[in-house]
Amino acid sequence: MATTNAPEGWLNDFHATGKGDRATIGVILVHGFTGSPASMRPWAHFLNERGFTVSVPRIPGHGTEWQDLNAVAWPEWPARVQTEIDNLSKHARRFLSAGYQWVGKYFISNVAQPIKISGIVLVNPMIHIPGIKPMFRHIISRLKAGLPSVGDDIKKPGVTEWGYDVLPTKGVVQLYEMLKAARRSLKEIKTPMLLFHSVDDHVLPVSNTEIIMAEIASADKQRVELTNSYHVATMDFDAELIFENSKLFIDRLS
Repeated sequence: MATTNAPEGWLNDFHATGKGDRATIGVILVHGFTGSPASMRPWAHFLNERGFTVSVPRIPGHGTEWQDLNAVAWPEWPARVQTEIDNLSKHARRFLSAGYQWVGKYFISNVAQPIKISGIVLVNPMIHIPGIKPMFRHIISRLKAGLPSVGDDIKKPGVTEWGYDVLPTKGVVQLYEMLKAARRSLKEIKTPMLLFHSVDDHVLPVSNTEIIMAEIASADKQRVELTNSYHVATMDFDAELIFENSKLFIDRLS
């Protein structure tokens, strides 16, 4: 796994204006930690072909070299998503956020501006990092810049998400800080949510899904189990199930 040899343009920002009645509905698709916009492009194309306006931003520190992720402060990540919301407002009157792996702080803007985001779709989301105590994360990040990657957890043979083949340790410390703030925000988020969870996820324990389902304040929340995909489910055998159900979810909300 690496960012080399990705399809042309797939590691960059992607935007496509929709057509027909769905063109005024904007969908922001946010890739995962150490991943790249490539993991969201098939989903984006599916929705755009059905009329939706779509945007796949490249989150700061991603899609380039893994060392770049060690130089980013976590507030830059939600700020990039907020910028995309502002840009999409020129083309769309309603928005939906679709996120893979990480959650929370990206959607704090939704707490302040609840009218803008109509719904949230999550695929194997992250809300906490179990295991090593926080102080050891800081020590490790000072001793070693990178650790073995956790990416490309895909059941489908021959498929890659074109993410980093190294886990940047300072980036993980920033991720941990973001997730702490994210979890505190769950009780404030009342937006309808559709969550997909892979039964066989080798990156995140099921506790992430359970915490989000239990603590998010949304009254309208649904969990769908994926039985034929690993962590990067948007590029795995269950991708069509995710795409079709997300379309139905968006149509229901709009």
